[in-house]
Amino acid sequence: MGRISRTKSYAIASSIVQENQQQTPPSITCTTFNILAPIYKRLNHEDQSCRESDYKACWLTRNQRILDWLLYERSSIICLQEFWIGNDEFVNLYDKRLGDAGYINLKLGRTNNRGDGLLIAVQKEYFTVVNYKELHFNDCGDRVAQLLHLELAFPFSQCQNSDVRHEILIVNTHLLFPHDSSLCLVRLHQVYKILQYVESYQKEYQLKPLPIMLCGDWNGSKRGHVYQFLRSQGFVSSYDAAHHYTDADAHKVIQLTLLSEFLSGIIFTSPQYLFYFVPVQWVSHRNHLGNICAVDFIWLLNPDKYQKLLKTSWSEAVFGMFKYLLRRASLTERDAFAFLKVDNEDCITYSGFCEALRQLNLIGHCHGLSAEETKDLWVQADINGNGVIDYKEFLQQIWNSTGSDQRDDKNGQHDDEANDSEEDQTIGFNVKSAVFFPPEVEKSRWPEDYSLSDHARLTVVFSPTRMSCHPPK
Repeated sequence: MGRISRTKSYAIASSIVQENQQQTPPSITCTTFNILAPIYKRLNHEDQSCRESDYKACWLTRNQRILDWLLYERSSIICLQEFWIGNDEFVNLYDKRLGDAGYINLKLGRTNNRGDGLLIAVQKEYFTVVNYKELHFNDCGDRVAQLLHLELAFPFSQCQNSDVRHEILIVNTHLLFPHDSSLCLVRLHQVYKILQYVESYQKEYQLKPLPIMLCGDWNGSKRGHVYQFLRSQGFVSSYDAAHHYTDADAHKVIQLTLLSEFLSGIIFTSPQYLFYFVPVQWVSHRNHLGNICAVDFIWLLNPDKYQKLLKTSWSEAVFGMFKYLLRRASLTERDAFAFLKVDNEDCITYSGFCEALRQLNLIGHCHGLSAEETKDLWVQADINGNGVIDYKEFLQQIWNSTGSDQRDDKNGQHDDEANDSEEDQTIGFNVKSAVFFPPEVEKSRWPEDYSLSDHARLTVVFSPTRMSCHPPK
């Protein structure tokens, strides 16, 4: 790391620690960080087989530095991805240093012995572990997720009414990298499975809505289907909430800049200039292709933000992907309706619907929609249940299928004046602040001297507040 970046990082970390100590009621901090497993870190771009895992001194030094930063910040919750779970010495290093600092460590390896996995570490003085669950997606990416049910301990419980539950659900995951367009549906599936699992867990243990934090590397940006799916379920991106960014900001890009200003994200060149299409807000990852992108999130869902049924959001997300694929082919809404009709009727039949999905590569292969999911989509679109979809239903349920009950999330802030009801009271969180390290990524720049990982570290400060909970509609 360069001297300037290091100085900035100490200032950032110091402010986080100081803010956490001075808050009344006290805050909790959450950090998510893809630490780049040594088995994936390339040391020689000309020799792709040369990995850091073959050089102990290299990976040990780098991960000691990662731990130095993590323990300096001392977040209440730490979620790591690409944790090298296949190496005992590596695992023992994290267990020893985090354990000595008062953390409980929970680890989960990816399926099929992929070598890396996930780690959640929580400070024992702040939380009691109520339950811990593991979710295996059992798909082509061998991805997994952790679900941790925590109860807030001293001093938080002294700051709230004794009748109010002080519990929270934490999810840590690392979604599949979309190497081709067919895998975008797999990533959407993975998020759907996570939310289904969380929903079934709350039903199994008869829990009323609790605050949920989804942490990790989502391998998708604010312009993607996963982002829109989570937003439709009431989740807010905590970093964007802290900085008052809106969903509309995601579509703003810098279209032209000089080489000296950006060293990544190249799309095409001209003899005089390099052209870039990069977000104006922030990035968090430079991938193996050299592109910079925003993929690391801490999502927050407060109990008062529960909105629509999960299956409804899922249908809207798939229809959103459907619409995107048709628009990419330059089809208008009339063209799209004709494409779905297939058999020259005045309306869409189920067979025509399935054929269109097949042509768009959404069904008919192992990564596609199942027969049951396809049928569910049809039921959602066929409003009157007469077995066909007319043009009006097509526009309403497929082409314009966006959440009609979008809510004002107030950038993750909760209105305490709405907390007068004593019915179904629980704890929620306001987003106080959020920072990335290295700080350059907050301006969509990737510093060449940053070597801790190919991802930035995100830390968010949350303050607890009492609120009413609302079940899904």
